[in-house]
Amino acid sequence: MLQMGLGAAAVLLAVGGYFLYRIGPSNLWGMLLYDQREEGKLRVGDLAPDVELVALDGDRVQLHGRIGLGKPAVLIFGSYT
Repeated sequence: MLQMGLGAAAVLLAVGGYFLYRIGPSNLWGMLLYDQREEGKLRVGDLAPDVELVALDGDRVQLHGRIGLGKPAVLIFGSYT
């Protein structure tokens, strides 16, 4: 019975070691911290916080300057990698 427990522990250790090898130790730490989030303070109906963004052409755009112009303001965040 003890040998079966040791065998199962060895298999689990080997599988865990393989995955640690595949993803790397720094990625493992990042995965453990990934879902550490806090509840935000914004609620439905609150005004959007004022932020300044840099457009693709280098111009700086403030969000509050775009709201209420009769056109929707659309923010697209994406990765191009």
